[in-house]
Amino acid sequence: MKRKLFMMLLGLTAMAVQAGETKVTSPDGRLVVTINDNGGQPTYCVNYDGQPMLMPSALGLKTDWADFTQGLTLRGQKESRIDRTYQMTRTKASQSHYVAQQADLTFVNQQGVPLLVTFCVSDNDVAFRYTLQPKADGNRMSTVVYNETTSFDFPQGTTTFLTPQSLPMVGFARTKPSYEEDYRADAPLGEKSAAGEGFTFPCLFKVPTGWVLVSETGLDGGYVASHLSDYESGKGYTIAFPNKGELQGLGSPWAGLSLPASTPWRTITVGTSLKPIVETTIPYDVVEPRYEASQQYKPGRYTWSWLVWQDNSCNYDDQVKMIDLAATMGYEYVLVDALWDTQIGRDRVAELSRYAQKKGVRLLLWYNSNGYWNDAPQGPRNGMSTSLARNREMAWMQKIGIAGIKVDFFGSDKQPMIQLYEDILADANRYGLQVVFHGCTLPRGWERMYPNFVASEACLASENVFFSEYHAKKEGFELCMHPFARNAVAAFDWGGIMMNHHLSRDNKSRHPRYTTDIFEMASGIVIQTSVNCVAMYPNNLQELPQFELDFLRQLPTTWDEVQFVDGYPTQYVVLARRTGNQWYVAGLNGQNEAKALKLSLPMFAGKTVKLYIDEPQKKGPSQPALKTLKVGKNGEAKVTIQPMGGLIITE
Repeated sequence: MKRKLFMMLLGLTAMAVQAGETKVTSPDGRLVVTINDNGGQPTYCVNYDGQPMLMPSALGLKTDWADFTQGLTLRGQKESRIDRTYQMTRTKASQSHYVAQQADLTFVNQQGVPLLVTFCVSDNDVAFRYTLQPKADGNRMSTVVYNETTSFDFPQGTTTFLTPQSLPMVGFARTKPSYEEDYRADAPLGEKSAAGEGFTFPCLFKVPTGWVLVSETGLDGGYVASHLSDYESGKGYTIAFPNKGELQGLGSPWAGLSLPASTPWRTITVGTSLKPIVETTIPYDVVEPRYEASQQYKPGRYTWSWLVWQDNSCNYDDQVKMIDLAATMGYEYVLVDALWDTQIGRDRVAELSRYAQKKGVRLLLWYNSNGYWNDAPQGPRNGMSTSLARNREMAWMQKIGIAGIKVDFFGSDKQPMIQLYEDILADANRYGLQVVFHGCTLPRGWERMYPNFVASEACLASENVFFSEYHAKKEGFELCMHPFARNAVAAFDWGGIMMNHHLSRDNKSRHPRYTTDIFEMASGIVIQTSVNCVAMYPNNLQELPQFELDFLRQLPTTWDEVQFVDGYPTQYVVLARRTGNQWYVAGLNGQNEAKALKLSLPMFAGKTVKLYIDEPQKKGPSQPALKTLKVGKNGEAKVTIQPMGGLIITE
């Protein structure tokens, strides 16, 4: 009898443990997420091919009226299958077919208040978020989220590729954080962030059995933008909210929600190679458009005087030169940068816009985001910070035929600033304006959510190559990082395929560019954005070989497909992108020594193709060349990319 009772109790215990644990498996069966209520403190872990990608990591959040960080019990589970196809125009792929297993898990805290946690698991991606409901008695229709315990704990032996979150109200005119800090490559797990503020999304990790990319998507004005804390042994990295000192200390670092409401999605992309990292579409798979496009927004290329000619070039005559250059190259746009309001004036900008349109070119105008959150003096100021100001400016731009705006200097991840991004985008759409953001946060699914959103900077970009020789020398390192992190999750306005050999107007003084011409041309394919900057200048028309000019004239900016070919973050990268039936394979070498590669290019199997390549160095810099390449019937091709050089292969 005692043995029978013991076995009954043992069975009940096993049932209780089983009831507190569940698994969600990808359609191909290789990716498994295990969720456990863990005695009141829920965890999840991620295995791929039976190997740990994420160790047990915490779930939960704390609000002003309910604590969902402890005392939770898994009470319910509803499973469903997602199978949908959707179109895109501004990302790495024109169509995505998203197939995933979804699990809606209901946890209940000790007071009986429910928390819904939704997991979507596809073949290489995990997305999860929290949903909060109004209080059962109807007395609570809103809440404040103070923090999340959501964490990401990695196996020992993991190394990291991370960029630190900045302190608030520092840097140029107190405009940080602006997501413009240096990456550290292959750093040890647990290395502290430079400012003690943790790390900005996206975050790339090399685990012993593969790769993991962590980010978030689906962010709108209903939440704060998050990042990762510093690493804590036994706990990992935790979701961190904005520093309270942002926005001059005004506004809460917490998130305010009107219930029912969901948090942004936390995303995890895993693979035994870097292929799933580069090719992921998870930032768009789990979000929906927030409004219809008011018109069909046109992709294209733009010229930009400011990058090398700087502030003094924002005058009428120099902008005419850039318009003429764009027209000669067949480009669609010219970006007129800061200070146009005082150095050109509104009447002459209208005149400039009419001149551009006669040439088949349209203008993009720069604006300061403004308000009380930065001291940046560049104008126009106070044009984007309020609804009244925006509508006045945008109506004027619509009247004179402006195609889009670049808005700069944001410097906060607090909820009021995220609301400003959303308001600028929604207002701009009503007036038919495309939008690029600089000095800003990472876009999180915005290309799909907001159809007039083009791209953001949100990284150390081309201006730093001009500002310092240090960054000119690091251009290869940085552009060989972005396909695996920053540009893997969102369109990236790097801001310039630079064709001047020196970073100066005369193309002779100041420091040189340390990359080759072919590197720069290939970067226009490797770095993805639907409205891409070709930072050419009129002198380049006489200086560049004809085959380079011919290539730059037909440079595509929209893609139907991307394939990872080869690479390692910060060292080198080779990608294949397809537009229509045309494939382009582009490679960058970020190192100071030649890189010999054997590439698998099945799209060119047995064909003789064009090869844009750098000649081996002899005396002086590598010289560009246009050659032919015979690809084997098995699709294999041997190539060597010169130091800080590039390659392009196409038919």
